[in-house]
Amino acid sequence: MRVGIIGAMQNEVTKLLECMSIRTVDRVSVTDYYVGTLDDREVVIAKSGPGKVNAAICAQTMILKYAPDVILNTGVAGSLSHALAVGDTAVASAVVQYDVDTTAVGDPIGLISGINVVEFPSDAAVVERLTRALDAIPDVPYQVGMVATGDKFLKSKGEKDEILKHFTAIACDMESGSIGQVCYVNQTAFGIIRTISDNADSTSHIDYAQFLELAASRSAAVARLFLHQGAL
Repeated sequence: MRVGIIGAMQNEVTKLLECMSIRTVDRVSVTDYYVGTLDDREVVIAKSGPGKVNAAICAQTMILKYAPDVILNTGVAGSLSHALAVGDTAVASAVVQYDVDTTAVGDPIGLISGINVVEFPSDAAVVERLTRALDAIPDVPYQVGMVATGDKFLKSKGEKDEILKHFTAIACDMESGSIGQVCYVNQTAFGIIRTISDNADSTSHIDYAQFLELAASRSAAVARLFLHQGAL
């Protein structure tokens, strides 16, 4: 089993690369793909860069060039749930893109035209394995639920409430929805693990800077525990 791991920013992948036995590094366009083993598993790891387009390019390239059995998207997110505080973890049962809006022509918000899908479900076996990994880490609360993606770093309660008007999401980020879409059209299993770095409100810029390193480290630890469990 080969696992692809995508993080948006360098510190979201550095913790994994430091422990990885790297055989090759391939540059495709502007992205480096690190190929080798981590915890005795075949992996390919890449930093996509932030945002939906960067994440989609990275995921599509990873699938076409390396054919992973599953893609994990690891990193940080803002909380949309009263049950998730900074340092807690969100596991996506499904992902949506809250900033896709063709409601003017009668579509539901979030509908991806052409494939006519709003929610992209995570692979059930991957979700179960991620929660099993989290159960092995003491004192790290987690919640399983929808993760909402948009090309925006939320900074107000109003923006947060607008998402929750349409989606029962527990966290928000800028990448996982597009990775879910790419995996869906390529029939590739995926899972999303996001540690909460901020509360997606007027304090988010402060929380994010303060807790980013902790959040990235925790997400990386869960990804490694996922790998320890062997083949799906």
